[in-house]
Amino acid sequence: MKRVISRDIKKYVGKEALIKGWLHKKRMLGGLTFINVRDRGGLTQVLIEDKDEVEKLRGLQIGTVLEVTGEVVDEPRAPFGAEIHNPKLTVTMPVTDEPPVEIDKPLSHKSEHLETLFENRVVTIRNLQEQKIFKIRSDLTRYIREFLHDNDFTEIDTPKLLAGATEGGAEVFEVKYFDKVAILAQSPQFYKQIMVGAFERVYEIGHSYRAEPSATTRHLTELTMLDIEMGFVESHQEVMDMVANMTKHALRRVYEEHADDLKSMQAPELKLADKVPAFTIAEIHEMYTKATKTDTTGEKDLIPDEERWIAEYARKQLGSDLVYAVDFPKVAGKFYHKFKDDGTVAWGDLLFRGLEIATVPLRENSYEKMIEQMKSAGLDVEHEGFKYYLQAFKYGLPMHGGCGFGIDRLVQKTIGLANVKEACLFPRDINRLTP
Repeated sequence: MKRVISRDIKKYVGKEALIKGWLHKKRMLGGLTFINVRDRGGLTQVLIEDKDEVEKLRGLQIGTVLEVTGEVVDEPRAPFGAEIHNPKLTVTMPVTDEPPVEIDKPLSHKSEHLETLFENRVVTIRNLQEQKIFKIRSDLTRYIREFLHDNDFTEIDTPKLLAGATEGGAEVFEVKYFDKVAILAQSPQFYKQIMVGAFERVYEIGHSYRAEPSATTRHLTELTMLDIEMGFVESHQEVMDMVANMTKHALRRVYEEHADDLKSMQAPELKLADKVPAFTIAEIHEMYTKATKTDTTGEKDLIPDEERWIAEYARKQLGSDLVYAVDFPKVAGKFYHKFKDDGTVAWGDLLFRGLEIATVPLRENSYEKMIEQMKSAGLDVEHEGFKYYLQAFKYGLPMHGGCGFGIDRLVQKTIGLANVKEACLFPRDINRLTP
C-alpha cells in the first residue's frame, strides 16, 4: 500500500490508508486512546479502541517511529479534517527514553530559555511551531531566488577558505590549511565583483564568518548571507530599487502563502509602500536628535536606537516596514565603494522593522581609481591577496553595485523573533559551537 502524507489524508475518507511517522502525542479520553502521528506534512489523528493495539504502545515515548494502517473517517475536529479508525500499528523503531522537552507543547522563546532550546535542538526542532520558522525561512530564500532568476541573475558559489582577509580587519577566523594558515571568508565580496566581468548579474546565498566578540540579539559568528552584484547600472538608485523590489516580492509572497503560520506566531502586520522611503544619514541624525534630545550628529553611522527610531517613523508615518538610510559620510566608506563629489558614499542601508538587513553600495569600477583608494586606505596593492581581484578591474568592469543581505535577520524580523539566533537551526556565537 502506498504511503499517504498527513496533509492529504482527507482525500482518502472512506478508504484504507497507510501512514508512517513519529508518535507525537498520546492521550486517553473516556476509555478511548488517541494518538497523533507526525510526518513531514503535519499530524494525523488516530483513534485506537482495540486493547491489543493500545498495548503495542505500552512504555513507548514520543518519537517512536510507527506505521499505521486503517480506515479514514471524516472528522472536522482532527488535523486536516479526517482521522484513522480501526488501526493496525507497527512499531518500526521504539523509543523508551523520555525526551528532554515536551515537543507537543509550545516551546518558550524567552531569553532565559534560549540555551535550553538550542542545547536540545535535535529534539526541539520536532515541535510543529518551531518547524514553521524554518519552513518560512526555506520559502523566503526560494522567493528571493525566483525573483533574481526572473531578473537574469546567475547563481554562483565562491570559496569560503581564503588565503587572506579580503576586506581587511582582524575579526577573522584562522584555520590550519595543510602547511599554511587560511581564513574563513567574511563575504564573497571580491569574487562577486570579479564575476560581474563574466555574467553581469550574479548572486550567492552562503555562509559567512565574522569573529566579532559580540553577544547581542543581532549578531552571529556564522551567518547566512545573500550577496548580489549587478553590472552596467545607470545609478545607485537602480541597485537600491532592485534590492527593495526583491525584498518586497519575498515578503508579499511569504505573507500570502504562510498567512496562518505567521498569524499563529503573532508576526506583525506587513506594511509596504510603493516606493521604499529613503533618508540620508545626516537627516536621520538630525531628526533623531530633535525627537529624543540625544545628539548623534557626530556619528558616522546610525546607532542601533536610531535604526529602530527611523524604522518606526517610516512604519507609522509612511506606511512602510522598509526604509533606506543613504549617503554615508566618506569616513565610513571602504576602498571598493564609489565616493561622491559631495563627500558622501553611494551607499544605502536597508532597514526592516528596526534592523539593518542589507548594505547596498555602488562600487568603484575604475582600475586607476581603485589603486588610488586602496593606497589611501593603507593597503599594499602588490599583496598576493589582491592580485586576482585587481585583474578584474584591469581587464574591464562596468559600473556595478550590489548588496550584502542578512537572511537570518530577514527571517527574524519577518516572524517577529526577539533574537536572530532563533531564526537559525544551529546558531553559532561566541559561546556556542554545538550541537
